[in-house]
Amino acid sequence: MTINPQDNEPTPTPEELRAQVEGTREELGRTVEALAAKADVKSQAQQKAAKVKNQVQDKAAQALHAAQEKTPEAVRAKAAHTMEQLAGTAHTLGERIQDGTPDPVREKVYQAAETARGNRGLLMAAGLGALALAFVAARRSRRC
Repeated sequence: MTINPQDNEPTPTPEELRAQVEGTREELGRTVEALAAKADVKSQAQQKAAKVKNQVQDKAAQALHAAQEKTPEAVRAKAAHTMEQLAGTAHTLGERIQDGTPDPVREKVYQAAETARGNRGLLMAAGLGALALAFVAARRSRRC
């Protein structure tokens, strides 16, 4: 830096000016990115949806755990046995139906089944929750 004798303030060198300009550009870039993120409503909605989805999944897992703890072992064993029987019956029935179903319909059913397989935990939680509610309702109706 050189010193200007008139005001006793140092005059920046060209390198220092370039460094200041570069720093200002970086700061401006960060500011523009922050403003663009605030203006991106679609991205914000997707982030919010993902957050809500995770919260719902956590609540479902907690409800499943609570239902499993409150459900007696005999009821859980009976439910598991019934699920195995239903799975066998569904498989046999599915084979019979598949033999007489047109190809476009079969493809749609396959897509729906794949979606259900992807959400197996949620379906199990809902099934166990319904079973627990039915069990509680049956016990209450016997008391009256």
